[in-house]
Amino acid sequence: MAIITSDPKVYTIRDYKSPVHNTWCAGCGDFGILNAIQLGLAELQLPPHQVAVFSGIGCSGKAPHYINAFGIHTLHGRVLPTATGGKLANPEMTVIAVGGDGDGYGIGAGYFVNAGRRNVDLTYLVFDNEVYGLTKGQAAPTMQKGLRAKGMPEPAIQDNINPLALAIASGYTFVARGYALQPKGLATLIAEAVSHRGTAFIDILQTCPYYNDLHTKEWYSEVFDHEPRLYQLDDTDYDGVVRDPTNLDEIVAKKVQAMTKSYEWGERIPLGVLYKVDMATYEDQLATGRPTTNGATGEPNLWNRDLSSLLNALR
Repeated sequence: MAIITSDPKVYTIRDYKSPVHNTWCAGCGDFGILNAIQLGLAELQLPPHQVAVFSGIGCSGKAPHYINAFGIHTLHGRVLPTATGGKLANPEMTVIAVGGDGDGYGIGAGYFVNAGRRNVDLTYLVFDNEVYGLTKGQAAPTMQKGLRAKGMPEPAIQDNINPLALAIASGYTFVARGYALQPKGLATLIAEAVSHRGTAFIDILQTCPYYNDLHTKEWYSEVFDHEPRLYQLDDTDYDGVVRDPTNLDEIVAKKVQAMTKSYEWGERIPLGVLYKVDMATYEDQLATGRPTTNGATGEPNLWNRDLSSLLNALR
């Protein structure tokens, strides 16, 4: 998260709205996510000139056009390496990367994994509607095998990705799930993610009224035995926060717990923070030249040694 200046202005959601005409389809879940991002920025009182929003390709790629902040529209699947470069070039900026499930978990899957390994201080928001909406509704990586949305000529024949489990395994230090049609709750979750020091990731469930006729607003709103399908982890005794980042056993236990929770899908779907830990960021380790693991300083970075000491280390 960027350092906030002593700007006396009080920012409202209007300060994060751009004059660009919005061309998303009527009823798209993208509107709820956009609104939540703007509400979250207002909640944090971040000056627009201290925020940079990066996007990939697809419907979600238009998001920076509609936010009054610095916006960078990148290539298909490449939003995370570009956002990483932006953050390392100007560490004082608050960097938010946005993209769709196809963009992030398909062609961008390798970048998704390696971004988690680095733990750069940025936030990644994925608009997850299970289809490639901009190219007429083909199955995206999160579409379950055997399902067929109306834009698909045949049912999906590949297994779907569990992005939350993949993020936890890859090293993301903040992993959460939100829902596009609950913008106020999502805004608070986004604000928490942006405030987190490290790579924060939120998979945001959203509706696509034109191509996904399976998981609709009505489907997400269903109730079973007086319990809503979507429920908040904050309303339960679930705790995904690692208290001691030097305790490997605690980290592993929390990751296993979070992964198990990430596979809860069907009549009950959890929303909120599944896993969170405070670890040294990539920027911290670059600044000190010392790799840090679980809060303990390890051996100095070989690249910061002179040639003679480097040769001695390699003998």
